[in-house]
Amino acid sequence: MQISNKLPTISRRSLIGACAGLSALSLTSASMANPMQGKIRLAGWSKPISEITNLLAEPEKGFFKGQGVELAYLPGAGGGDAIRNILSGQGDVAFTDPGSFFMALDKGEKLVAIYDIYPQNVFNVVSLKTSGIRKPADLKGKKIGVYSLSSGTRQNLLVMLHQAGLKESDVTIVVTGLLNFAPLMQGQVDATAATDTGLAVGLRKGIGEVNVMPVSEYLNMSSDMFVVREEVLHQKKDRLKACVRGYRESAAWMIANPEEASVLASKYAIDGTRRDINLDVIRLRNASSLPAVQGQALGSFDLAALQKGADAYRALGMVQRQIKVSDVVVPL
Repeated sequence: MQISNKLPTISRRSLIGACAGLSALSLTSASMANPMQGKIRLAGWSKPISEITNLLAEPEKGFFKGQGVELAYLPGAGGGDAIRNILSGQGDVAFTDPGSFFMALDKGEKLVAIYDIYPQNVFNVVSLKTSGIRKPADLKGKKIGVYSLSSGTRQNLLVMLHQAGLKESDVTIVVTGLLNFAPLMQGQVDATAATDTGLAVGLRKGIGEVNVMPVSEYLNMSSDMFVVREEVLHQKKDRLKACVRGYRESAAWMIANPEEASVLASKYAIDGTRRDINLDVIRLRNASSLPAVQGQALGSFDLAALQKGADAYRALGMVQRQIKVSDVVVPL
């Protein structure tokens, strides 16, 4: 598959539907002092990078503060890392991928998902045009880069391999780090599992002509969600509800104001030095934030798609238990 350099656009109808009610919410936040709920420690899957500018802009925009929440961001190295940080008590909320969530549930952890951050599957497998890799079966015997072994890049790679009847042992997985296409360009790996934003950065930095296999063509479920321990949900439910309101407002702001967000990314994101790249990344992440079902609010879950994902992970052998997602999703 060839990749288009055109970035996704967000229709006015999609934006209005997803952000319904947020104008009133913003007015309420601005005109009324919400009681202080307390601190929320958000355990991330990444370092402070441009695609989470809506979180990083909190010191200036105050979306969470307006809801009475003091936000603290804990950097991580993959969705599994975020899960480990809430299980250890270092974090309250994990910013994690469904695969890491499913695998923790499979181990008996008492967790629930409370908000669907990116309902669209943003993962892909990228190879140079000259490699001859055009379909999942072509990956057999190849070296493939992933962000980390606990990341969604690895888990979604396994989903793609499964579609071709391949196992992890049929390839060699190499940890290359975040937003790192250098090993691919230098021939150290034959392909790289990445996200849409990672690919956008690579293209801007001269990766050249590539073949792209989107995982969404095989399994289109959400890429990231907020997950908490059941105990924390019961102990801090009002605070978590306030946190979700703050996040929803921050996401709506970034969707409506990508240019402003790209400027703030230059100030707060460790990879935000080029405003043109910031804008590409932010527009992609805005598109992936929209609900799977048009007209639903930001953060709404598509339970049917998520159940397909859980069933696929079981078929892959990545989880052993049957997971009924309606039992582990508690929208706030």
